[in-house]
Amino acid sequence: MAAISMRLPEFRKAVVPSVSRGDEKHLVLPGDTITTDTGYMRGHGTYVEDEKLIASVAGIVERVNKLVCVRPMNTRYNGEVGDIVVGRITEVQQKRWKVETNSRLDSVLLLSSMNLPGGELRRRSAEDELAMRDYLQEGDLISAEVQSVFSDGAVSLHTRSLKYGKLGQGVLVEVSPSLVKRQKTHFHDLPCGASIILGTNGFIWIYPTPEQKDEDAGGFTTSTEPVPLSDREVISRLRNCVVALVTQKLMLFDTSILYCYEASLPHQIKDILQPEVMEKIVLETRQRLMDLEG
Repeated sequence: MAAISMRLPEFRKAVVPSVSRGDEKHLVLPGDTITTDTGYMRGHGTYVEDEKLIASVAGIVERVNKLVCVRPMNTRYNGEVGDIVVGRITEVQQKRWKVETNSRLDSVLLLSSMNLPGGELRRRSAEDELAMRDYLQEGDLISAEVQSVFSDGAVSLHTRSLKYGKLGQGVLVEVSPSLVKRQKTHFHDLPCGASIILGTNGFIWIYPTPEQKDEDAGGFTTSTEPVPLSDREVISRLRNCVVALVTQKLMLFDTSILYCYEASLPHQIKDILQPEVMEKIVLETRQRLMDLEG
């Protein structure tokens, strides 16, 4: 006879919003009228009809002076210079790698835009070009920074800093780019014993925090040592917490993930993805974030 899981109803504290009326975001659907004022300029995601500015996509209205645009809620990644991204090598070409970064077009990582092993600074030679697969090959995951954006929207990457490069053992979680909050840093060593890279392209990389960082490797050495069970449990819990936050449409940044991790501790890792448990821990996370904002 199959076992049946039953949960008793429990009292939940109501979430009290601390956002003032003027700070609420203006959400629109396709066809909604944004404004009838003819003094505004038309931006992305809008069109003009009968002297009315109308939304062409579902998203949040953003105003910069007289320019009005709509930022889509669910879209492919649109690169901006300086963004931190996590990507996967899809093809090795002449003096460049093609990288999948969740955007409309494949991104490009030039051989001249990366650190050589050991971090040495010199011109790239023919020997370096022949050894490209020794550096990065198809299927490898990397962290990089957006160097430039081409006119067609394609992105050029670079890994010239030692904090970028090839990624080792860990877990990749793919989410919507609109749920990743832009911050000054997207590399976080969490106090729970794991580290996380929040790629602005929606690729989240969770990995065990290294005991010591090898600065002489140039971002190419990856540890193949077995990951301890305790670290794997922390990474699995963080992964499920990220999935729970995304399911409940809560923005991803270091504080929200850490609060969600702490709220999930009374539950087993496999139970976090149950709808009622997911809703409970995300409600607690949302309330703590509101209390933090004051």
